[in-house]
Amino acid sequence: MLAYTYIEKGKFGMLEKPVPVILNDGDAIVRITMGSICTSDLHIKHGSVPRAVPGITVGHEMVGVVESVGAGVTAVKPGDRVTVNVETFCGECFFCRKGYVNNCTDPDGGWALGCRIDGGQAEYVRVPHADTGLNRIPDNVSDEAALFVGDILATGFWAARISEITEDDTVLVIGAGPTGICTLLCVMLKRPKRIIVCEKSAERTEFIRMHYPSVDVVSPEKCREYVAGNSDHGGADVVLEVAGADDTFTLAWQCARPNAVVTVVALYDKPQILPLPDMYGKNLTFKTGGVDGCDCAEILELIAAGKIDTTPLITHRFPLERIEEAYHIFENRLDGVIKIAITAGTNR
Repeated sequence: MLAYTYIEKGKFGMLEKPVPVILNDGDAIVRITMGSICTSDLHIKHGSVPRAVPGITVGHEMVGVVESVGAGVTAVKPGDRVTVNVETFCGECFFCRKGYVNNCTDPDGGWALGCRIDGGQAEYVRVPHADTGLNRIPDNVSDEAALFVGDILATGFWAARISEITEDDTVLVIGAGPTGICTLLCVMLKRPKRIIVCEKSAERTEFIRMHYPSVDVVSPEKCREYVAGNSDHGGADVVLEVAGADDTFTLAWQCARPNAVVTVVALYDKPQILPLPDMYGKNLTFKTGGVDGCDCAEILELIAAGKIDTTPLITHRFPLERIEEAYHIFENRLDGVIKIAITAGTNR
């Protein structure tokens, strides 16, 4: 089968690999029908994910059809259309029982697919812990509508859930990239009083204004002043930092009012500074970490009910054979790209 592979730092390449097989009773083999490219894939390519293993098939954002299951799998069966969770988790360890599935202590737990074990920018993928890592797609939900459930939409849902948003709040979302938009959609479900999005790209600013006209959009240069002037207590009640740029962490805490919640969703390429003397007295609560992707079933229900729609994010479509071209467009932000759908197995 075709498999897009992490060769070495700075280099991905298309290889022919054997179709994966069941290794453990909890495994499932999924035939990939559609995948996507995530910014985290670029972090692997650039060497910013030390745990990523050269030689693995990349990709952790995918939907497909179950081909076969191990003897211990009960939640899905061959023929089921499924979303694949970015995280594999046992569901039984201390962290899983607490809902912190990103910290699953199983050897295949946490972000493994496309990082430590073969992922889904391929024609097939083996999914460990299939009972927790796969969710059946409702019949009225298309592959495109379900494509982001297991990763960036799960991330946005998790971020909104832990941010303690109320209907009286002014919420600032920093970054209107794919994960930022998914976070925005999940924040909107909380119905806060006001939502402000900070984005520097003119194309993405226009996208937000076109699709979500009730949301205010401001540039980074004007963000601090705008948030102070358009909130009830001199700053945002909740800030979600989803950009991960050089200065967005600083912007996040500066735009927060005293006693606010600052949720860091972004993955940074280098350490960030927490200048405690400068922020002394603001009494901020910081929430950080990788997505706990255990809400996928609920997210699929919301999509089926028409309460979340991420299909406008798909601006480009390519077959797996042309994934190099897709990466070039995505990495360089060409042609107004937001997200790219990669179809697998249709031209073989």
